[in-house]
Amino acid sequence: MTVSAFEHPFLSGLLGDEEVSRHLSPEAEITAMLAFEASLATAQAKSGLIPHASAQAIAAACASFSPDMSKLKQATGRDGVVVPELVRQLRSVIGDEAAPHVHFGATSQDVIDTALMLRLKSVATLLLGRLQDLAERFSELDRANGSRAMMGHTRMQAALPIKVSDRVDAWRHPLIRQKHLLAAFAEDGFALQFGGAVGTLEKLGDHAAQVRAMMAAELGLADAPQWQSQRSRLAEFAGILATISGSLGKFGQDIALLAQMGGEITLSGGGASSAMAHKQNPVAAEALVALSRYTAVQLSGMQLAMVHEQERSGAAWTLEWLVLPHIVMAAGAGLRLAGELAFNITALGRDAPRDI
Repeated sequence: MTVSAFEHPFLSGLLGDEEVSRHLSPEAEITAMLAFEASLATAQAKSGLIPHASAQAIAAACASFSPDMSKLKQATGRDGVVVPELVRQLRSVIGDEAAPHVHFGATSQDVIDTALMLRLKSVATLLLGRLQDLAERFSELDRANGSRAMMGHTRMQAALPIKVSDRVDAWRHPLIRQKHLLAAFAEDGFALQFGGAVGTLEKLGDHAAQVRAMMAAELGLADAPQWQSQRSRLAEFAGILATISGSLGKFGQDIALLAQMGGEITLSGGGASSAMAHKQNPVAAEALVALSRYTAVQLSGMQLAMVHEQERSGAAWTLEWLVLPHIVMAAGAGLRLAGELAFNITALGRDAPRDI
């Protein structure tokens, strides 16, 4: 049994997303943290802060190192973060000569936040592709059914006739805008976090900016001043995902209502009932509504997590760990479900009357 429906043995069949989940896995996080350490050593060697031989030894070890996960778990319970134990284990396999240069000038938050950014950037690329696919599917539905008639509804009451194009546009246009927002954020929103103990990179002296720039370039992240206590980047990203989930929820709600009324939509696939064999429930549509509402609730946690006291907050940081992965998973699952649902729509609307 699991606490999260996203990873539940059978609920994940509906609400999970294996592609997104891989980017949020412990293995992906360890890989990203080791990429930080290797990049740090390489940049510091180029700046003359550590020997080149040490940097080569550290990079080689990071490429093949597999930590003792049980010890990482035990140490995190004691230290509150995984990095001290990870660094200790890494140093133990590197050897005495290079070991002191591992993690030089960095702090745990640098490693964890940068590893998060690396993985979120990969997720964003995945979601952008799904948004594009979904928008194209809506365009296909529009071309096939757009001139057909539907009854427009306002405040849950029949109002005036509309075209299928009018309804499809209400699904498609917000997602196109949100795709642009996510793409723009991906340009410079996923930034390296590198500040050292209190954000000043005091151990690197005049080399600090140079090392940070080299690391950002190697890792494919934006070069930005430390943001360890300024969490607007993550809140902004979560907000974009929440608006995507909201738009998908509107799509799901419309499909569920069309299925309820009958006559204006034909769906294929899924939705069997254990008690009524004649039914085909709009399962994916209902899940989109639930995921949208769930994300809206979680988003408040990311806003609360922006309140970091002074140079670092353990409490606000921990709250992000609890909330942000679920927002990411909900957005991924929502786009997966919306894509499946859109392709299961085989017809929309009725033959248009002459005056439409």
